[in-house]
Amino acid sequence: MADGGGAGPGSSERAWDTAWPPRFSGRSPPRPSTTEMEQETVSGSAELRAEAASYRCSACHGDEDWGLGHPIRGRAKSRSLSAAPALASTREFRRTRSLHGPCPVTTFGPKACVLQNPQTIMHIQDPASQRLTWNKSPKSVLVIKKIRDASLLQPFKELCVYLMEENNMIVYVEKKVLEDPAIVSDDRFGPVKRKFCTFREDYDDISNQIDLIICLGGDGTLLYASSLFQGSVPPVMAFHLGSLGFLTPFNFENFQSQVTQVIQGNAAVVLRSRLKVRVVKELRGKKVAVPNGISENGVLAAALDAEVGKQVMQYQVLNEVVIDRGPSSYLSNVDVYLDGHLITTVQGDGVIVSTPTGSTAYAAAAGASMIHPNVPAIMITPICPHSLSFRPIVVPAGVELKIMLSPEARNTVWVSFDGRKRQEVRHGDSVSITTSRYPLPSICVRDPVSDWFESLAQCLHWNVRKKQAHFAEDEEDAHEEDGAGNQACGPAVCTRDRRT
Repeated sequence: MADGGGAGPGSSERAWDTAWPPRFSGRSPPRPSTTEMEQETVSGSAELRAEAASYRCSACHGDEDWGLGHPIRGRAKSRSLSAAPALASTREFRRTRSLHGPCPVTTFGPKACVLQNPQTIMHIQDPASQRLTWNKSPKSVLVIKKIRDASLLQPFKELCVYLMEENNMIVYVEKKVLEDPAIVSDDRFGPVKRKFCTFREDYDDISNQIDLIICLGGDGTLLYASSLFQGSVPPVMAFHLGSLGFLTPFNFENFQSQVTQVIQGNAAVVLRSRLKVRVVKELRGKKVAVPNGISENGVLAAALDAEVGKQVMQYQVLNEVVIDRGPSSYLSNVDVYLDGHLITTVQGDGVIVSTPTGSTAYAAAAGASMIHPNVPAIMITPICPHSLSFRPIVVPAGVELKIMLSPEARNTVWVSFDGRKRQEVRHGDSVSITTSRYPLPSICVRDPVSDWFESLAQCLHWNVRKKQAHFAEDEEDAHEEDGAGNQACGPAVCTRDRRT
């Protein structure tokens, strides 16, 4: 929920726009009569046809209302597209919280959005139906290239020339990419190089200037692209030019036709949820001026905000947040809270809090299950816990996790975000984690389901095993006779090894 996602319970930031499933109190609701149900069904069908016929994307049509004069719920004053509103017949079931997690923002950068289904009740679409569309033709593209990799120089040059000369697009690159000696010394690339727009990480904000992101390299380029956008992320097209390539489904051989299809809006997209992480630290050894003259290094009056006089940092994380014991030889000892309630104390090497996308990364190596990116969930995986019963767990996407050092902890812990920004967490500090409102839209080669299973098979060799040999006909007949005889002797008799 990057800017507005999942603070404490009851916060307005947790008011998610979804209409299903309904929440009922302990008493059963009154059952309508048969006549009332028939009238509602007829009315709902008519409204469904009317709304489906007049459906339009709010991002593409400015501030125009929906067909029947119903304004789209959850739309900000600026141009943004929330999930498609619920049908009129389900308004009575509208709720503010859902186990399906926060309603993701479905506009990505200035010009891209997901084509909505007017009949969708929940904001979670069928993965096969998620299609990319543009309300205006994309004009600016950010090209992210793996640094210090000579094998990527030629694909990088070919792509940039194609984007600039064939599609007349503005190309943004990081400044240090153009400082590569091989690019500096290439005189033929000089005219193209002068057309680039450059930026520096942590100095220049390009979040509102990019329509499309193209990554050349491995999975790390996608993680880096995510870190550049703390709010809405433009669509990402990732080419597999690295080592693993689980998150980079495109091959570069026929990049022209593939890029053209994406620019024309003919592509499937998977919304990879991210984590909104908030780190609050005590300002030790520094006197901080706070209201009402209180300046006792974070010792504040009860009436003041508990975070006044503290250092607050916020991150958007695509894979995982890792809290580990760092250089200490002692096991870590951290308390894990879920929506304000202490659920467990992790005693071990640490804990991993991951998205479904991150479930196939560090979490998978630590024994977690692999979750499809469309599943709204957060996974909690211990790292080498000193317990035989501490198994990884999956919690709903909308909850807020808070991790702090236990009072009896012997040492501090360290936290990192997608393997970056590593920092120490001491007593009194806290790390709050919840699902971000801003997913990363990753463009698919085919569709979200097919691409995911293809990556499992090709990159992780999921369920690879030699095929079981088939019986010859005469052996099969003989085995059936043996099986009949064994059945007569009782179920405990078995003459075949299942491993053969």
